[in-house]
Amino acid sequence: MLSQVLWFVLGLVALVVGAEALVRGAGRLAVSWGISPLVVGLTVVAFGTSAPEMAVSIGASLAGSSSLAIGNVVGSNIANILLILGVSALIIPLLVHEQIIRQEIPILIAASLVVVVMSLDGQIDRKEAATLFAAVIAYTIFLVLQSRRAGREASEEFASEIPASQWDRHWSVQVLLLAVGLGLLVLGANWLVDASVAFARAFGVSDLVIGLTIVAVGTSMPEIATSIVAALRGQRDIAVGNVVGSNIFNLLAVLGAAGLVAGNGLAVPEAARNFDLWVMLAVAFACLPILITGRVIARWEGGMFLGYYAAYLLYLVLAAEKHDSLQAFSSIMLSFVLPLTALTVLVSFLKRPPQV
Repeated sequence: MLSQVLWFVLGLVALVVGAEALVRGAGRLAVSWGISPLVVGLTVVAFGTSAPEMAVSIGASLAGSSSLAIGNVVGSNIANILLILGVSALIIPLLVHEQIIRQEIPILIAASLVVVVMSLDGQIDRKEAATLFAAVIAYTIFLVLQSRRAGREASEEFASEIPASQWDRHWSVQVLLLAVGLGLLVLGANWLVDASVAFARAFGVSDLVIGLTIVAVGTSMPEIATSIVAALRGQRDIAVGNVVGSNIFNLLAVLGAAGLVAGNGLAVPEAARNFDLWVMLAVAFACLPILITGRVIARWEGGMFLGYYAAYLLYLVLAAEKHDSLQAFSSIMLSFVLPLTALTVLVSFLKRPPQV
């Protein structure tokens, strides 16, 4: 077991280092292409930090563990919003770009809804996976064209925010960073998947729960680091755009690619169809009223996100253990906490004037 822990830790380290190299190289190239900071966050940074989810889910699909692939994506999307935005907003209230409210959040909700509908029959087949992957290609092209029409001013602003360095200014170094980053991601993903499956078998925990918790948070570490650093540096477009873009990429590209490489598509576990996918969809919908209320994620809202994530993890643990208090916990959440939260958000929405 000690060796599996070591491989798991090494896998996480390789994922984080690989994602950092990938994002740094891609970010430098993106600036020279004239892409705005928001779109850099939605595409280059988001896609780069979601590369661990891509590598883990593809690796799990090839290994025949579709439950881990599904759990990784669903758990990462829940963690990205509740955990990462929660922590980032506690550090500093996050101002939200109008484009995210008007365009990206509706796209995220639509993508979440499509994945839920595709999963209702218990499988995301290869045709559905191909549709998801084609959608992310179209979305990326649309964002790049939209950004280039807006001009180069925003990208120049983003370039000024990147710490100056000489060693990675040449395109050959940037391409090398991309290659090294991808290599570390694939290697780290293999170590992580192998160790996670060993954990599941040793402790009698299902692949789905392992994917929803340990692997989901582990592969979200690049997003966590990126968003927290961006929030501390005042790069709030990057902080929020990274999370929203990563979630869209996870749903469309990661599930699409994982479904394409799986021989018979992705089998969706009943537990995910009955609970986790609906939590993911509810979290996507919850973003809309919170982001609209003054176009800012306040500290108390960040704290609420973190509280919900803790409650979600507690539910998973109770369900995995089939604990006697599971039903009581679920009743309290459904009959008291969720209605109170909805009322609080509604009052906040009515009282707080929009900020410019």
